[in-house]
Amino acid sequence: MTADKAPVIKIEHISKAFGGIQALKDVNFEVYPGEVHALLGENGAGKSTLIKIMTGVEQPDSGQLFFEGQPIHFANTRAAQTHGITAIYQEPSLFPDLDIAENIMVGRQPMRRGGVDWKKMYQEAGTLLKRLGLSLDPRTKARELSVAQQQLVEIARALSINARVLIMDEPTSSLTQGEVEELFAIVRQLRASGTAIVFISHRLEELFEIADRVTTLRDGSYVDTRSMTAVTTDELIRMMVGRSLDQLFPKQDVKAGEVVLEVENLSVEGAFSNVSFKLRRGEILGMAGLIGAGRTNVARAIFGIEPATSGIIKLNGQVVTINSPEKAMHLKIGYVPEDRKEHGLVLAMSIANNITLPVIAKFARFSWLNKKREAQAARDGSVQLEVKMAGVGQKVGQLSGGNQQKVVLAKWLGTKPRLLILDEPTRGIDVGTKAAVHRLMSELAAQGMAILMISSELPEVLGMSDRILVMRAGQLTGEFSRAEATPEKLMAAAAIA
Repeated sequence: MTADKAPVIKIEHISKAFGGIQALKDVNFEVYPGEVHALLGENGAGKSTLIKIMTGVEQPDSGQLFFEGQPIHFANTRAAQTHGITAIYQEPSLFPDLDIAENIMVGRQPMRRGGVDWKKMYQEAGTLLKRLGLSLDPRTKARELSVAQQQLVEIARALSINARVLIMDEPTSSLTQGEVEELFAIVRQLRASGTAIVFISHRLEELFEIADRVTTLRDGSYVDTRSMTAVTTDELIRMMVGRSLDQLFPKQDVKAGEVVLEVENLSVEGAFSNVSFKLRRGEILGMAGLIGAGRTNVARAIFGIEPATSGIIKLNGQVVTINSPEKAMHLKIGYVPEDRKEHGLVLAMSIANNITLPVIAKFARFSWLNKKREAQAARDGSVQLEVKMAGVGQKVGQLSGGNQQKVVLAKWLGTKPRLLILDEPTRGIDVGTKAAVHRLMSELAAQGMAILMISSELPEVLGMSDRILVMRAGQLTGEFSRAEATPEKLMAAAAIA
């Protein structure tokens, strides 16, 4: 940055520990007005703790914060917001039953004669929405908005407090490509107006498109700060994990065996129609397409969550009717869902309870649960997946996103499936954990498991699939072998009518 510009916020030698676990160790970080500064690191690297210190949620054990060159202490989030520092998280935090204007102005509504000045509030909210180029009615309830629209409303809320520093934590993880482009247009607008933006994303390709500089953390320690124009993807990966990840997609060559799954003209009314394909033993079948193409609906139909309204499902050559997840599990089908927090885990329960949940009857005798056997099975699954934890009694909600994903995988591997459906298996997890999940997928296929992998990340689809199906608007529009698949061919099949 230019020498005549001072950082709006600066962190020097910050350290923070939680119960003997060192979350941050002597970390330095600074953000200038009018820059997008990427904050990068694996799950557990300390990014979340650093954000909490910047926003007043947590207090550092040592070190110093500076705001516009002056030492400062944020006792709470209100103190940070007063100075224009606010954060937008991966999952929007709007009140669903309040409208857009009420969410933007929550806690700061304009008052008139002892009550809320509703006219002024809707006018101010409308002005903020127009400033962002949004044609939303400020009286629309938050629950009626898409995830992308909710995030834009949160940006409008940040503008309403004249945000000097806007922290964006994985803002694109649930957005379509078009929605990402809209978000980036607004980020550039904010940068041009002088707002300092801290941008956190596991999608490295996004950082090259939107960020000016990048700071990397590893194991709670500061690694380096670089200009995005002076760093490569391989260098970023090395900075994050301390080693080269040439084998991010460690796909073993496996000779496919007999057909395990065959679907013929499978349909779910209003979601997809006439989908037909085969999946063989030892094969990883990738399913690509834009969000909303119907891929997840196909997976949910095979697993019995949204039973097919027509068509045929065959397992090992036998026609089966799958009208519930229980029936799918009985047929040795496992399903790792796209949203691990909403559909894959019970966050308030322990690691052991989550891993053994689908097979809990195995550990019961005369209605009594053998907790020792349950804990041992959970430990075995956790060791296989290399879950970083205090113990299997730890609450799943306390784990990082990558370790939560490993618990979901351990849970379904514990059912000994012959067919495993993985819907966005590495969404929102760091590059090191992605490599571990990919390695596991390859090993499972080599052992004879049939895997259906749905992914929105083209490198993952191309790197891990033996064959690739492409869907668009509820229809299969392409099928490619590993050798013939290219990003251009997949995108053409996914996006061109």
